[in-house]
Amino acid sequence: MNTPSLTADHKVVVVHRVGAVVVALVIATFGVLGFVGGLGFFDTDGTPVLGLSSNGLLSTISIVTALVLVAAALRGGRLSSTVMIVVGTLFLISAFANLAVMATPYNLLAFRLPNVFFSIGAGLVLLILGSYGRVSAKLPADNPYRTSGADDEARSADPEATLPSRPHTRAEMRADREMAEASRAAVSGTATPDQRRRLAEIDALRTHEDRRERWMATEQGHDRGSAMA
Repeated sequence: MNTPSLTADHKVVVVHRVGAVVVALVIATFGVLGFVGGLGFFDTDGTPVLGLSSNGLLSTISIVTALVLVAAALRGGRLSSTVMIVVGTLFLISAFANLAVMATPYNLLAFRLPNVFFSIGAGLVLLILGSYGRVSAKLPADNPYRTSGADDEARSADPEATLPSRPHTRAEMRADREMAEASRAAVSGTATPDQRRRLAEIDALRTHEDRRERWMATEQGHDRGSAMA
C-alpha cells in the first residue's frame, strides 16, 4: 500500500502549521513584552505581563520556544506535528514542576497560578493540534500518516489472513517444495549457486504468494536460458 504524501496543502498539515504559528505568536508576544519591561533574569517574584508573571529567564524560554514552533511550522510534515506534541508535553511537565516550587526560592521562572493554568492550557492545545489526524485508532485512507503498518495490524488480527494460500496447481506445489528445500540447504550450507541466487531474489518479498510467484518466474527464466544454451 502506498503511503499518502505529506503535501503542504493537505488539511492535516495545514492544521499543524497554522496551530504551531498561532501558539508561537502568543508565546512570542509574552516573551517580547517581558524583555521590553526590563525584567530581572532570575527574579523569583516576577512582574505581571499579560496577566501572567514573568522574568528574564521565562521571557527567553518563551521566545526560544516560539522560534522552535515557527521553524517546525515552516518545515511542515511530520516534524511540525512531532514538535508540537513534544513542546505540549513539556508545557504540562513545566506547569506541575513549577507548581511544586512556586512558594520556594527555586521558583526560577517566577511562576504564579495563572502561569500554571496557562501552561496547562497551552500544553493541551499543542497536544491536541499536534495529534490531529495522526493519533487515531483508524485513520482514513487519504491520511498522510496512514502507513502499510496499519494494514499489517489489521491482517494480524485475522489469523487466517496471515496464512499463506495453499498451492492450487502442480507448478505451485513444486515451487513451494523447491523453496523449502532451498531454504533447508541454505541453512545447512549445501545450497547450490542457483538455489542461493533464487533465494536472494525472493528474500525482499513480504508475502509467501509473492515469493512463490517470483520463484516460478525465475524457474521459467532459468529454463529458457538452458534451452537457448
